[in-house]
Amino acid sequence: MSENQSISATFQSHMENPLLWPILEVLRGAPSGWKVHTLAAHLNDLGLMPLLDSVPEKDLFKRNFLIMNALYQLQETLYPDNWLQVQAMDIELIANLKSNQNAIDHEDPLRDYYVHWHNYEADEGEVKRLLNEFWTRYRKFVGSTNGVDMDRAKALSLFELPMDATQVEIRKRWRKLALKWHPDRDQGNTSKFRVLCEAWNILRH
Repeated sequence: MSENQSISATFQSHMENPLLWPILEVLRGAPSGWKVHTLAAHLNDLGLMPLLDSVPEKDLFKRNFLIMNALYQLQETLYPDNWLQVQAMDIELIANLKSNQNAIDHEDPLRDYYVHWHNYEADEGEVKRLLNEFWTRYRKFVGSTNGVDMDRAKALSLFELPMDATQVEIRKRWRKLALKWHPDRDQGNTSKFRVLCEAWNILRH
């Protein structure tokens, strides 16, 4: 891989794919019957999946990559409370009663391919710009306040984290809180989730 296509280890470990949250919402509404291309079409209908490349074949590849990457991130986020079956032609969110029959296979070559951003065939800067665009779209989708009255100190307070919290700690707390308050959860709260999104927008950089 050329130098300008390098992806740092830190980026690989900590970059959040914002598509996992709208995908979670979709799967909560309809847990089964999804394929990568039907999920992509649905996200496009929601205004969350822009054109990624002017060349149709590359656009298809990039859509597939981003969705599979988000699915594997979501699988890890939901496990072990729920099981997300990730197969290109059979995506299913399985209730927690069945989740103990499954386990994340970190040696799965397909998973290994899609969790590594360098396979997206872009440098780190381009991937960051793309995911920032996705995050901006999602914030608007859930009703962004554009960070009004939100700064790092307030964001960390909402996350119940100290001022010297690491990015690993911040991301871990974000996922925990987002899962708890996501509107499609039984005890979810749309307003609380929206505020947490604004806090995460400040802290994710």
